[in-house]
Amino acid sequence: MKETMRKERATFLETNRLEFATWTEEDRPLASALWGDPEVMKWMSNKGFLNEDEVEARLTQEMKRQQEENMQYWPMFDKETGVLVGCCGLQPYSSDEFVYVLGVHLTRDHWGQGYATEAAQAVIRYAFEELGAKRLVAEHHPENQVCKEMLLKLGFTYDRDELVEQTGKMHPLYLLQSPSQEQQ
Repeated sequence: MKETMRKERATFLETNRLEFATWTEEDRPLASALWGDPEVMKWMSNKGFLNEDEVEARLTQEMKRQQEENMQYWPMFDKETGVLVGCCGLQPYSSDEFVYVLGVHLTRDHWGQGYATEAAQAVIRYAFEELGAKRLVAEHHPENQVCKEMLLKLGFTYDRDELVEQTGKMHPLYLLQSPSQEQQ
């Protein structure tokens, strides 16, 4: 599984088990291992997979967002093994300033081990403490009950259903207020 190992790189965020880095051009094999997997993509795409060109476009989009917005769905690696666990991060939500979308995608080898919650907790703290987020938004495929339970566990509250173009389905949308915004 050499293609899913991290190369030596700077990390900027970590948890007990994970290190977060940023996507680079050299990460094509990692991006393919994640977004090229039909079991992962069935929750994010109506066709259930991304082809090589679409994976490349997704990787380019993430790197561009990091350059322009100082955020992306950052790749995360197991601290002990260096293996790619998935990605977790942020993107701007519509035109609302300081409102971001939280997203997490795991390689299927890492499902059911608490990595998504651990990663999301770290990114939530980063969003509120480092980026000054007012609110976070998250959604999930309507059939992904595990994701729903995780968002509720993280303190998100259901707001409404919203059509997601990539799946063609109405996805439940959740909100999480910044602790500092709640006190006002």
